[in-house]
Amino acid sequence: MHMPRFQTRPGYPAIALLLAAMTTLVSAQAQANALERLFAPKAERWSFWDRQNDDSTAVIDHGHWDRFLQTYTVPGEDGIIRVRYSRVTAADRDALAKYIDDLQQLPIRDYSTPQQLAYWINLYNALTVQLVLQHYPVESIRDIDISPGFLADGPWGKQLLLIEGQAVSLNDIEHRILRPLWQDPRLHYALNCASLGCPNLQPAAFRAETMEAMLEQAAAAYVNHPRGASVEDNKLYVSSIYSWFRDDFGDDNAAVIAHLQRYAAPPLRGALSAGMRISGDRYDWSLNDAP
Repeated sequence: MHMPRFQTRPGYPAIALLLAAMTTLVSAQAQANALERLFAPKAERWSFWDRQNDDSTAVIDHGHWDRFLQTYTVPGEDGIIRVRYSRVTAADRDALAKYIDDLQQLPIRDYSTPQQLAYWINLYNALTVQLVLQHYPVESIRDIDISPGFLADGPWGKQLLLIEGQAVSLNDIEHRILRPLWQDPRLHYALNCASLGCPNLQPAAFRAETMEAMLEQAAAAYVNHPRGASVEDNKLYVSSIYSWFRDDFGDDNAAVIAHLQRYAAPPLRGALSAGMRISGDRYDWSLNDAP
């Protein structure tokens, strides 16, 4: 797997890259990794969205997004699901835009908690795909530098949505709504940032009634893929996700390994051991584009 020298997660200030690049001597990579984790977005609760109506029986229709995914996602022999960005028709771009706009118009806080969870995941993924289509062709989503700030990196900080009168960015959805309100590490396997190193964009929309099964399946698929975790020469290498957001998986590296063991299947399960240490992390930011 491709292992870039320096990485940043969506929302990182680009200054983290500059600081990492300045690091020298033997400890350069270790210091860079520490900086990346230091600048990773924290889960900070946006209290406005902490409201649900669990007596509601209303169901949100994700049919348009479902059809888009079934039409344009391609599972590869390498286990990575890619998107046929170049094949998306004008009509399907319009349908995607309408789907996102329809979601924006919903009074989402009046829906039940399970409906809200599916709403935010699908909205995040659909908006990410739309952003790539609007700037395609690009080699990486990080090349879509529309976030505010002189050293901004990627699109994650730009407020692109207006929901219940609130301006919302991709960073807001992930780090101020989903992570702090649901506190479920499996959400990292549900959100897709249009990159090869990211957990797969699922070929079907998330729905309340299938949420648990889809999260479990997505977790197992990523953990057991080399970009999630691999043991090479008795050394464990993991996705940078487990470094950037380690606190979501537990208090320390041992908790991360315990999480991996929960989902690991042979041969990874046999290679993992309780006393093992994480030797390094990596991430491939190349666009998840289907040739």
